[in-house]
Amino acid sequence: MHNLGILLSGRGSNFLAIADSIAAGRISDARIAIVIANKDAPGIAAAIERGLPALVIPSKGAAREDHDRAVVAALQERNVDLVCLAGYMRLLSPWFVQQFPRKILNIHPSLLPAFPGLEAQEQAFAYGVKISGCTVHFVDEELDHGAIIVQKEVPVLDGDDENSLAARILEQEHIAYTEAINLVLKGQYQFSGRRLVRKRSL
Repeated sequence: MHNLGILLSGRGSNFLAIADSIAAGRISDARIAIVIANKDAPGIAAAIERGLPALVIPSKGAAREDHDRAVVAALQERNVDLVCLAGYMRLLSPWFVQQFPRKILNIHPSLLPAFPGLEAQEQAFAYGVKISGCTVHFVDEELDHGAIIVQKEVPVLDGDDENSLAARILEQEHIAYTEAINLVLKGQYQFSGRRLVRKRSL
């Protein structure tokens, strides 16, 4: 059984989608071992409501390294195998990333490397792209930079505004995260340079 650790800062939409996928058997041989937020967030209340272990480790006023060490300690105490960022609004330090090499996933609402950072949907809409989407990737020491695991395309419709585009991207995020977690937990990939290549099923 694989232990997942979820880090969030807000309502935890992707966390809830992961929890639903585990409950429905779409993610097999896994459980959520701990949900951690850096502030009092709606996602923590949702985790408690589902009977999941939940913890707030406040980041406000804390040195980055001290906070990261506290979060890592909580993850290690729960024997977490895979860390999933679900709207976690803090950059992880290189030290944090090194504690879980290629074991931290993040989801970003654009087709990386386009539009990294905050407000990716707004950036895409303002730029006038015709195709947007989302990306699940491994976390490394740079922002929205790690090897790409899964991407889902979302067409930008003529009638879209930033909110309607963001809502349709979010629907695909929930699908993509489940797909990526399964792929990583089952080890169904190898690397060619920085490219992740899926292994063929026998």
